[in-house]
Amino acid sequence: MLPFKLDMTRQPLDEWGTPEDIGAATVEGAVKVSGKLLFGTLQTPVSGGLYAATQGKYRVTYPFHEHATLLDGELAITDEATGQTVVYGPGDSWIIAKGTTVLWDIRSPHIRKSYLAAFV
Repeated sequence: MLPFKLDMTRQPLDEWGTPEDIGAATVEGAVKVSGKLLFGTLQTPVSGGLYAATQGKYRVTYPFHEHATLLDGELAITDEATGQTVVYGPGDSWIIAKGTTVLWDIRSPHIRKSYLAAFV
């Protein structure tokens, strides 16, 4: 079991670089991303862990299905196909389907989420 609670101790994450290093495109700001893979591998059909990013905006087309829960910060995600924007805070969750292009607008100095990614 991997518990993710809003009041848990925040463990250090590995530096992953910029949005471009994870297949996204920076739109605004000097966004830095980090994370820690805690379940599965990048080669398994399902993986998950923690992800964090600093303030700014980036666009990404999801290469997997994702369920995530925001642990820290404030984030607006816009589905570019529909124009729907939803603002998330700590404890809020979402599901994004593989192939969906979204704009991430990180409104706080940083965000952190737990996530589960399915490549199938």
